[in-house]
Amino acid sequence: MFGRLESIESRYLELEKALSDPETLADHREYKRLAKEHAGLTPCVQALRKHRQLFSQFEANNDLLSDSDPEIRELAREESDKLKAQIQSLEEELKQLLIPEDPNDEKNVILEIRAGTGGDEAALFAADLFRMYTKFAELKGWKVDVLNSHATGIGGFKEVILAVSGHRAFSRLKYESGVHRVQRVPTTESQGRIHTSAVTVAVLPEAEELEVQIEPYDLRVDVFRSSGPGGQSVNTTDSAVRISHLPTGLVVTCQDEKSQHKNKTKAMKVLRARLLDIMQQKQRSKTAEDRKSQVGTGDRSERIRTYNFPQNRVTDHRINLTLYKLDEILQGEIKSIIDPLITHFKTESLMQIGHA
Repeated sequence: MFGRLESIESRYLELEKALSDPETLADHREYKRLAKEHAGLTPCVQALRKHRQLFSQFEANNDLLSDSDPEIRELAREESDKLKAQIQSLEEELKQLLIPEDPNDEKNVILEIRAGTGGDEAALFAADLFRMYTKFAELKGWKVDVLNSHATGIGGFKEVILAVSGHRAFSRLKYESGVHRVQRVPTTESQGRIHTSAVTVAVLPEAEELEVQIEPYDLRVDVFRSSGPGGQSVNTTDSAVRISHLPTGLVVTCQDEKSQHKNKTKAMKVLRARLLDIMQQKQRSKTAEDRKSQVGTGDRSERIRTYNFPQNRVTDHRINLTLYKLDEILQGEIKSIIDPLITHFKTESLMQIGHA
């Protein structure tokens, strides 16, 4: 652990030197980038230096434990116990500080919900999850903007894509990626049999233009009439936009706005998020072999949660958490699931640091 901390301190000193360099000061963007990195390392370096100071005091105090004066020896023992407790507490703090901060945690979110196996029932449950996440966002004071949706005629969604904007939105929602399974009796089921359906959720950090370079010649943009319901002006003009990213084959469609320009802007937002996700997945694949296990990678093929309506039960399979308040959870009260997930994955990270 201390080898890693000393490497961090070395980088901290390099940054201090770079930040005082006239060339860095003249480059506003580079200065801002380095200053942000420097600020991120400061708590760790300060705690390390405090640990050194306490350990030095502890060693000096130990010399007094063999003093000929019994009173001095007693005072030294008391001081030694006090310093030992402070050092142990600081070492726990240093372990916490060594957990790498996810650079995406501060970002807004692109949340994609898609009906999977189960036909109409899956589409209806996709609508349930859409409402659940929307209500959770409202409770957090976040803003939700529907970027694209493909509604069914019975009130469900084949697909709905949201932009969720708010303080550390990604840090709270990132563990929602995966397969969400629902068990309930469909309204069309006359014999009362329970059906199982599935919905996939993808949580992507919103990408800034600087993070993902998209060349205009890599895009094909098509416009067409929206297929949305209602027969309003939204589907009587060529306002819908389909953007194809030729190098990757990614295709994004947005048609919820009456304005072609607004639809294109929203489609580009989704495209940037998906391209950033591809880049980060590749990076994770490169580093995964150096780790004993991958924690919280957001694998969207993993079945993460089951919602059982007859028993009013929700089970998160990753942490073996079962709650009998499905009705409350669907009203946006998912903090009781999200908080234990965050604690679990943070503990996993600490254990990896302890065994490193």
